[in-house]
Amino acid sequence: MSNPAVPFVFDTNSRRFYHGTRADLKPGDLLQPGNSSNYTERKSPWIYFSETLHAATWGVELAKGEGPGRIYLVEPTGSFMDDPNVTDKKYPGNPTRSHRSREPLRIVAEHLDWQGHSPEEIQAMKDFIVGKEPIDD
Repeated sequence: MSNPAVPFVFDTNSRRFYHGTRADLKPGDLLQPGNSSNYTERKSPWIYFSETLHAATWGVELAKGEGPGRIYLVEPTGSFMDDPNVTDKKYPGNPTRSHRSREPLRIVAEHLDWQGHSPEEIQAMKDFIVGKEPIDD
């Protein structure tokens, strides 16, 4: 049985990865781990991303900061693992196909074709995550 806490490299040639943020970036820019999460002010040693546009949409809608939300197609520059915040430690499997890495993500392109949630859905999610601490170990 494999150890899910050990990062590993997936075959990323046929997979798409997304990251939602409020940062204005361009292709080739790197998203670095070490920023505060969307849930707390604590700095995270991880950078999070997903294979689903749905999860990236929540990422952008929960992102702190000003300015318009953006979703980027990204490529991991190193190893990554399933995000335990949405996997077996909190939910069965990895339904959002979310991942995290201690290595930067490279911006490939901005993904413009996405639709956000209603203000009521966003507020309900914000209320749901109040006081929750991300799993950062």
